[in-house]
Amino acid sequence: MKTIIKYYGKYAVMIIVSLLFLTGEAICELQLPGYMSKLVSEGIGSANMDMIWNYGWRMIVISLLACVCAIMVGFFSSKVAANVSRDLRGDMFKKVMNFANEEYNKFSVSSLITRSTNDITQIQMLTILFLRLIMFAPIMGIGGVIKAVEHSSGITSLAYVIVAAIAIVILLIIFALAVVQPKFIKMQKQIDDVNQIANDELNGMMVIRAFNTQSHEENRFDKANKDLTSTSLFTSRMMALLMPIMTIVMNGVMVAIVWLFAYQVEDITQVSNMMAFMQYALQIIMSFMMISMIFIILPRAVVSIKRVSEVLSMDISIKNAEGKEEPTGERFKGDVKFEDVSYSYGGGANAVENITFEAKSGEVTALIGSTGSGKSTIVNLIPRLMDATKGKVTIDGVDVKDINLKDLRNNIGFVPQKNTLFSGTVASNIGYGVEEPTADILDKSAQIAQASEFINSSPDGMQREIAQGGSNVSGGQKQRIAIARALSKNSPINIFDDSFSALDFKTDAKLRMALGEEMSDATVIIVAQRVGTIKNADSIVVLDDGKIVGIGKHEELLKSCPTYLDIARSQLSEEELGL
Repeated sequence: MKTIIKYYGKYAVMIIVSLLFLTGEAICELQLPGYMSKLVSEGIGSANMDMIWNYGWRMIVISLLACVCAIMVGFFSSKVAANVSRDLRGDMFKKVMNFANEEYNKFSVSSLITRSTNDITQIQMLTILFLRLIMFAPIMGIGGVIKAVEHSSGITSLAYVIVAAIAIVILLIIFALAVVQPKFIKMQKQIDDVNQIANDELNGMMVIRAFNTQSHEENRFDKANKDLTSTSLFTSRMMALLMPIMTIVMNGVMVAIVWLFAYQVEDITQVSNMMAFMQYALQIIMSFMMISMIFIILPRAVVSIKRVSEVLSMDISIKNAEGKEEPTGERFKGDVKFEDVSYSYGGGANAVENITFEAKSGEVTALIGSTGSGKSTIVNLIPRLMDATKGKVTIDGVDVKDINLKDLRNNIGFVPQKNTLFSGTVASNIGYGVEEPTADILDKSAQIAQASEFINSSPDGMQREIAQGGSNVSGGQKQRIAIARALSKNSPINIFDDSFSALDFKTDAKLRMALGEEMSDATVIIVAQRVGTIKNADSIVVLDDGKIVGIGKHEELLKSCPTYLDIARSQLSEEELGL
């Protein structure tokens, strides 16, 4: 709750102004029944036109003031709510962008989307209602009670009518809260489930069609959808019952007032008092109805506040070291060294263990091993996509944990194992990591990545549209655009995590040759499955079950490392191996 409240501090002035207008509106509303009573008793009762005009104009002026105050309250409350929601969404996005694997594992993607949209919308609605009614309802309620006593004409039983009505309303609110609060918690989780299933089905559409499981997925979504609908209907029906019951209570109060006054009415003065008392009683009941409106949305909003706070208050595991908050813009030489490094996912067994090797600038260092041997884990430790649980990774002799994150990542060109393209154009994707990419940079990067041919074959060239996720290009094209994106940064350290797997042997060879010519001074680290891709590397690190079982050149490893020899024999003939 404290995490959310601080966002309102920025708009304290607007909140205060809104509350002042709210107070003014309530005071104006409380004056109208009193003037109506005087108009009836002193003006109409005595047929005094001057008095009628006097009170009439006062009522018109007060009504206009109340209208102006209501408009201003609506303006400021909406502005505060919209601004707070904007800030919450922005900060949540920034927070999530800095999440490491540990933080991501605590929230699903669908849950983060729901928290950034639906949950913040609930907070926005609560803010509007809260600012609109927080001062208005109490002033109307308390002021209405005081004014009603003044016009009760000494009928003490009228007070009991008001007390009974208020008690009924309070009991209704308590009952509604007790019943719907657990359902609102359940509802937000069910929204997460619907989003998760929809996300899975949209991303896995090709697989679903290939395995002909459309009906299974439809049933799966239908169940989650019906569960959400059922919970939503239950809560809506429960909350919908409040208004009719309160209307019955309010009308019952009116009937009781008229019935009690009927025995006391003797002249026009008492008639005017009855009218004023009815208006004040109505205002009292209405104030509690307004409060009930807050309590209708409060349970769900409280759940949303907790869910948003969980994200915003999450402690980020990967952050800048103390004193390294500001980037320096320094360009590294690029020598990368692993010193007895181990890493564990989620506190289980180590994914990689006791990793020690060096990748020097001007050289190509390759990592090879069976699936699950820890190759991607190792390269992810260099740009601090995750942090080593033991040992350290250094660049130019400096621990990566002691380098500003922006400086660190600005000096690394990274092609991840899963190639992700963003909706836009080929140019916007290739120049993604460059502040002001020129045409020369884009063309050169595409040429080195062997992407120029298919880019230029399109009439739009670099302006060819890329759909979300790169769904309108092939796997090989997507991979080459991702490689060009990394090359456009011209970084001293370049990491290719299984980035040539979708390329044919000819394109693979041409790309590696171009890399050797253009990146002779840079540190190149290649993760590969194919021996042919890495056999000319300056140093090959062989991994098995998260441990290094061999380091050396291709010819050396064929003789000294059985694991590497087995991999090579599975891909190359004896003649190609030279054995």
